[in-house]
Amino acid sequence: MKLTLIGAGAWGSALSIAFADSHAVTLWSRETDVAEEIEATRENRRFLPGYRLPDSIALSTDFAAAVAQAELLIIATPIAGLRPTLERLKALSCRTPLLWVCKGFEAETGKLPHQVVAEVLGDDAVCGALSGPSFAEEVAAAQPTAVALAANDPCFARETARALHSNRLRIYANDDLIGVEVGGAVKNVLAIATGVCDGLGLGLNSRAALITRGLAEIARLGVALGGQRETFMGLAGMGDLILTCTGDLSRNRRVGLGLARGQTLAEVLAALGHVAEGVYTARETDRLARELDIDMPISVAVAAVLDGRLTAAAAVDQLMARDPKEELA
Repeated sequence: MKLTLIGAGAWGSALSIAFADSHAVTLWSRETDVAEEIEATRENRRFLPGYRLPDSIALSTDFAAAVAQAELLIIATPIAGLRPTLERLKALSCRTPLLWVCKGFEAETGKLPHQVVAEVLGDDAVCGALSGPSFAEEVAAAQPTAVALAANDPCFARETARALHSNRLRIYANDDLIGVEVGGAVKNVLAIATGVCDGLGLGLNSRAALITRGLAEIARLGVALGGQRETFMGLAGMGDLILTCTGDLSRNRRVGLGLARGQTLAEVLAALGHVAEGVYTARETDRLARELDIDMPISVAVAAVLDGRLTAAAAVDQLMARDPKEELA
């Protein structure tokens, strides 16, 4: 299959490496200098240092040409780049099936990625999300990984999962696009919370409780938005949550660790050097929880810490002071 990865960040580069053995891969970069460096060194030193991109991967900065030759597009931009990318595809009258790997709610609109796609390209656009417990560095290193592929067309999901599946990147088809997207979005908010918990030295009991109660929050919101509860027990729910909350490669977890050390959000993000989607998703999650009257105390507390309305320690005290309730209510 002819694949074009749109976005030469860590994820675009990692997936290019993962798919290069079985597919004809083009990696499109909006930064000419990044494309030129990869072309010259076969390494993305800015976004994914230490991993060689096979010679078979074609580099391009010509968006129209990169898109025109593809049988499948994979958008590997942050969620803020999703709508602008879709607008460019619309301008080209492109109807090529597409996937995205960005996770979160669009800032200001609160829309999930599939809603943005429908708004820009129409309800008939064939599209889906690739999501699950996966760090770009480990995918690039061919470490065994399993993710879910959910789409608005079940046949497309199954066929594409089968085509992209390999012995190092296992891809499971899923028919719950909303659930997969919500799981991928909100787990980043919980990873910030877990980073705060660990940064304050609150112990493993606290971490386990936070992850478990966080999963309940994700499921509540996901079901309210139209997702299926069982999805949150799978790769795009529990799996991604556990990885992002406990893995040291997690950018969102590192945000929480920095906040617990007393750094400002601006200082944390400057040191990070990459996008941490949970920062923006926390605000949209907080807004949705209030708008839909869904009990999401951890997510709401994270938003308050990020906005400077609570300190990390005060947020923990507030959560622990809540009245007792039935666990599964």
